[in-house]
Amino acid sequence: MKQANEKLFKKILVANRGEIAIRVINACRTLGIPSVAVYSDADVKARHRMMADESVYIGPPPPRESYLDIGKIVQAAKEVGADAIHPGYGFLAENPLFAERCEKEGIVFIGPTADAIRLLGNKVESRVKMADAGVPLIPGMKTSASDIKVYEKAASEAGYPVMIKAAAGGGGKGMRVVASPKELPDALEAARREAKNAFDDDTVYLEKYIVNPRHVEFQVLADHHGNTVHVFERECSIQRRHQKIVEETPSVALNDELRARMGADAVRVAQAAGYRNAGTVEFLLDATGHYYFLEMNTRIQVEHPVTELVTGTDLVLEQIRIAAGKPLSEQFKALTQRGHAIECRIYAEDGENGFMPSTGTVLLYSEPTGPGIRVDSGIRQGSEITIDYDPIMAKLIVHAPDRNTAIKKMVDALNNYKILGVKTSKKFMIDVLEHPEFIAGNTYTDFIEKHMKERSMDSDLFKALAVGAATAATVNSSKASGKGGFRGVQKAPTPWQTLGSLQIGDSIHE
Repeated sequence: MKQANEKLFKKILVANRGEIAIRVINACRTLGIPSVAVYSDADVKARHRMMADESVYIGPPPPRESYLDIGKIVQAAKEVGADAIHPGYGFLAENPLFAERCEKEGIVFIGPTADAIRLLGNKVESRVKMADAGVPLIPGMKTSASDIKVYEKAASEAGYPVMIKAAAGGGGKGMRVVASPKELPDALEAARREAKNAFDDDTVYLEKYIVNPRHVEFQVLADHHGNTVHVFERECSIQRRHQKIVEETPSVALNDELRARMGADAVRVAQAAGYRNAGTVEFLLDATGHYYFLEMNTRIQVEHPVTELVTGTDLVLEQIRIAAGKPLSEQFKALTQRGHAIECRIYAEDGENGFMPSTGTVLLYSEPTGPGIRVDSGIRQGSEITIDYDPIMAKLIVHAPDRNTAIKKMVDALNNYKILGVKTSKKFMIDVLEHPEFIAGNTYTDFIEKHMKERSMDSDLFKALAVGAATAATVNSSKASGKGGFRGVQKAPTPWQTLGSLQIGDSIHE
């Protein structure tokens, strides 16, 4: 693959922070393209800012006043002469208004078109499009409705249990599982209310609830010259509250024939949507081998490294090439999978206590190293973990000849990953990986609820404690800055109170 010799862009602004911003900055460096970071008050000393060739201040910590402010991001790009913007994932990555604004300002948006983002961001409209394209769909409504009788009829035809889902957004918001007809009215109202609050859109629809499915997704790439390919699958069934925490490839549930059919349908999804650049087509796979289109994510995925490790590719680099109008690299037209890769997301959360948010200063930071071990990190020793942003700190990825070896390598790597100063989800990840059902490949979306229930926490209690933690953090922040009216009332926790577990020899100290 040609890299540094290609003339792609003069300068790329990275409209994100943390590990994904650093990932994009490294790809720019590989291509010989200068990179520009943006940063808020909370990220003045952040690692992504230090690694970029330039940086631009964009405002206070609240995302709406900095990383989500389209005007500030575009203005920053114009100030430094950037001719392209990479959005990473999250923040503005799937905002069609941002993609449109970039186009209007003559800046290349490294991602799909605004029309494709808009179409695929609406689950109802995308279901209709994919039904026309012949892609397998979960039985249910093709469009939304206001009359409850329409939902009652659709539920009766699909058979209970059914699921009500918000047409916009994701992350489990606006979703309700309905077990019987008498539950339907209240669940419908609750889903509409939650969807309105989360996405400012109360459009919902109903489909059959697939019991104990696997979450299997396909990476796709499409260029501006009519080439669309899939880059194999990732299984992301280990989830908590509909958020993935462990991802792997290949999926133990797929054979070559099923992989070929699902991959072909993933390509069909991208083609039907007129998609360009990198995206991910998500399916639910049931116990009988039937699969159903779930949605398409119009950005680079958090879990893209496992695909890179088993195929020997660089997906972010390819995103940049495609955005520059280059055809797909030849290597993507004849890929094979080599070995097995697993990714664990390292969150600033107390995995021993219902995933309570954990904030503080990283007092000690030491990454595991060795053949087949990769760490995509957004932190370093001294980094401040605050409540302002997503708690993901890093991703640990391993690659080995087979799944059992990859599991063992991941457990060893997690044990050798030292992060002191904040609680992390490391120990919980080890417990998942060492669970007999995980080792046996019995990975379904209810894995955490079914096998790790004692480690989970009631969602309402979690929300209450999270609000409490956020309030305490705000109080402490106000004290530190000399603002607010809580002088002398609250006492900030010492670093020793927020330390994660420390292993000395065979002894673990909490």
